[in-house]
Amino acid sequence: MTRTVLQQFPAQRDDIGDLITRRPLPGPGIEQLDPFLLLNHHGPQTYPPNNQGLPFGPHPHRGFETVAFILKGELSHLDSGGHESIIGAGGVQWMTAGSGLVHAELSPQSFKREGGPLEILQLWVNLPGRLKMTPPAYVGLQGADIATITEPLAEVRLISGEYVSDGHGTRRGPVESLTGLCLMTVHLQPGARLSLPAPLGENVFLYVVDGEAEIAGTPLQSHHLIKLSDTHDTVTVEATGPATLLYGHGAPLSEPVASYGPFVMNTREEIQQAFADYQAGKFGHIAS
Repeated sequence: MTRTVLQQFPAQRDDIGDLITRRPLPGPGIEQLDPFLLLNHHGPQTYPPNNQGLPFGPHPHRGFETVAFILKGELSHLDSGGHESIIGAGGVQWMTAGSGLVHAELSPQSFKREGGPLEILQLWVNLPGRLKMTPPAYVGLQGADIATITEPLAEVRLISGEYVSDGHGTRRGPVESLTGLCLMTVHLQPGARLSLPAPLGENVFLYVVDGEAEIAGTPLQSHHLIKLSDTHDTVTVEATGPATLLYGHGAPLSEPVASYGPFVMNTREEIQQAFADYQAGKFGHIAS
């Protein structure tokens, strides 16, 4: 048996300059999917040679984590904790903002010079109050660093958490999530039938990046966030065409959420303190 589809939420178009951006979360009818806060789907698009690249210069964060999935192109990361990397297609950048840092997500000089295809998913994941002031951390994974499980007509790229396969046993992703989060990308060929983990009591995050698939006879719509029932411990997806999914699950925090711009805390007072700390230089600095 599988969880079933309750509702599908379309991604809203909200371009950032010349960067094509769709946002299914938050959106009309869904403010958050605890503990998942936000998803931006950038691209797909092709940048010409001598482009300006991505527009995400230095900016602060506190109280949550960001996970960037680089589906096409490259993404450069630099933060005030001293972390720096350039991650290519198939890779992931996982940043724990925690108590606060400044970071920049930009295109490498080679990409700005030569151009090329770009598609990136950026997910914001909340931290519980007890971890909001945890020390900042960063993990940059190239595609080869990610646990890849090959199933019939399907490929699972596991970032964090566990995945149990009849043919491969139990596999763990390379990132040890502070909150036990499971995250993966799933690539399906037509005719694939795949059961994905969905522990009872946890919220499933399922975004259809592109393609054609269905759950329990309900067709999934591309560029939609899928809200599922909490009735079974698996989600069975069947592909009617090629499809790419962003999939995960996590225990809801069930805590108050106070957010403003780049800060996500539990109270308005904590948001005000975050601004004060940032303005006082407590998040550190990086060159603009």
